[in-house]
Amino acid sequence: MKKFYLTTAINYVNDDPHIGHMYEAVVADVIARHRRRMGDDVRFLTGTDEHGQKIERAAAKEGVLPIELADRVVSRHHDLLKRLNISNDDFIRTTEARHRIGVLELIARIQEHTPDDIYLGEHSGWYCSNEETFIAENQVKNGVDQDGHKVEWTTESNYFFALSRYTERLLKHYRTHPEFVWPPTRLNEVIAFVEQGLKDLSISRSSIKWGIPFPGNPDHVIYVWMEALTNYISALGFGSGDVQPNFEKYWPAEMHLVGKDIVRFHAVYWPAFLMAAGVELPQRVVGHGFWLRDQQKISKSLGNVVRPYNIIDDFGADALRYYVMREMVFGQDQDYSDQSLLARYNSDLANDLGNTLSRALKMSNDYFGGKTPPTSCDDNDVLRQARAVVPQYLRQMDDLAFQRAIETAWELLSTINSYIVGREPWRQFKQTGADESLSRVIWNCLEGVRIVCVMMAPFIPASAREGLSRLGSDPDRIDAAALEWGGLPNNTPIRIGDAIFPRVDVAQYIGEKKMDENEESGRPARPRETGETPATPPPIETTQAAPPGMAKISIDQFMEVDLRVAEIKAAERVPKSKKLIKMTVSTGDDERTIVGGIGTKYTPEELVGRKVVIVANLQPAKLMGIESNGMVLAASIDGEPSLVSVDPSTPNGTRVR
Repeated sequence: MKKFYLTTAINYVNDDPHIGHMYEAVVADVIARHRRRMGDDVRFLTGTDEHGQKIERAAAKEGVLPIELADRVVSRHHDLLKRLNISNDDFIRTTEARHRIGVLELIARIQEHTPDDIYLGEHSGWYCSNEETFIAENQVKNGVDQDGHKVEWTTESNYFFALSRYTERLLKHYRTHPEFVWPPTRLNEVIAFVEQGLKDLSISRSSIKWGIPFPGNPDHVIYVWMEALTNYISALGFGSGDVQPNFEKYWPAEMHLVGKDIVRFHAVYWPAFLMAAGVELPQRVVGHGFWLRDQQKISKSLGNVVRPYNIIDDFGADALRYYVMREMVFGQDQDYSDQSLLARYNSDLANDLGNTLSRALKMSNDYFGGKTPPTSCDDNDVLRQARAVVPQYLRQMDDLAFQRAIETAWELLSTINSYIVGREPWRQFKQTGADESLSRVIWNCLEGVRIVCVMMAPFIPASAREGLSRLGSDPDRIDAAALEWGGLPNNTPIRIGDAIFPRVDVAQYIGEKKMDENEESGRPARPRETGETPATPPPIETTQAAPPGMAKISIDQFMEVDLRVAEIKAAERVPKSKKLIKMTVSTGDDERTIVGGIGTKYTPEELVGRKVVIVANLQPAKLMGIESNGMVLAASIDGEPSLVSVDPSTPNGTRVR
């Protein structure tokens, strides 16, 4: 087995975790789960940074000891990791004895290996407690830095690390190991920073008491970056004696996963410390983007925090995991909104994945007595697509192209749905019964969905496991071999159940959420009444053109409309009406009645056999006493209807986007 040591940044404990903390944990978990199933010996570390001025001040503000604040917030981080189904192997706290031992060992090795690289001096400069670092004077204006954080002029005696001596060694390492920093834009930023010339780095503070005392001088505590970065090796037992099995087994790390704002500390300070101590460098520093709200980074200091707890309560952890991995292009920034989350949930999870799974299971249950079909596949579109997309998916996962990997899985889902529409198994069952041909069709559908579930296992582990279990497949079999075609057993019991991802009424959810927020903020809440329809949320701004005066909707709102190709199977006029025609239409998945006001232009006879576009998810309505389940799309030309038509070869049920 090839070892794979993966770490996240350690989180400050001055506040409860938010979506930014959660995102990094989910990304790391997806990577860890994928590497495990590919056969690697994975060690996945996360943790908390509990020392320093920020925590000291936050605790003083609350009137508690720093360790009391740390203990409380750490428990919430543990709770969030558990609720998100994060599979970390270890959790390091910088207040632990093993961490203190590792930090002191690193300093001792630097002093032994390069004795002049740590020295005592005096430093004056603008200090940012939010970032725990000194800020260059040209980046400070009116008492704030370029990110809007307050800074204060500080003069004190410090121990320094001679970072300036490592400029050329670091540049040489970047040239010979261009994979050391990812994405390449971050590497370019790091190189530009180092080429400007490095200044020696303060590694202790004498004005702070909450930290690890500097060896030989307890009036100083070890400053955040020398201390905090060492967690990656202290968690492995570095400095714990002659026998350090985990350190010897797992170091160097294959990947440090961090936010883009701290790439510099990991790609400049950390390798310089390790070079000075004679310790091997990590292989890769990966910097991810930020979650934004209103185009601003989500952070406590900006007051725009998104807490993940309510989202998990309302939709489940897998829905949130899916959203952040599907919505954000890894490495770039992404704006969060409730509307986009709900659109992804309803369109991708409830409709595409959930409905396809339910549809295939129901047919197998109805046609083959609650078991998987007895006969396996023949050559078919689903098989060919699965064999085409799985290698692409594996490359995308290795390349950290998570959004594309999910899209690739959805390409297979789309093929399965088109295959169902094209084969019309319900018609085949009526004509020939549960024969060998139908068995192959249904088995192909189930096998395709099984592979999709295996592909999605790192992203939505609980739901993928449930899907595999319902399909009669081993829920623990999600390794690389399980991605190969042919893994679904025959004549195995399947399980029908409630929707894995039940659809959400977006307007109702947003309306209730606003009322809850009003109640929590102390503003008067609009009273809830039985049967009351919540106010529709205001439209989101869009860059797409719309005529003046026309109400704009967002792409997320548009995606709520389920437009499908349907075939008119029968039509007749509605008695006592000149305009209304009652139509029986087939979407491939079902047949339904739709009443349309098109009788002034079309006769029932010329409608039969015609392919049209319908709104498939419209609430039922009664017209002249007849329940209509959908709407046929038509243009209006001088008051006369003109049906929207599609190519006759388009399969029934095809979604119109």
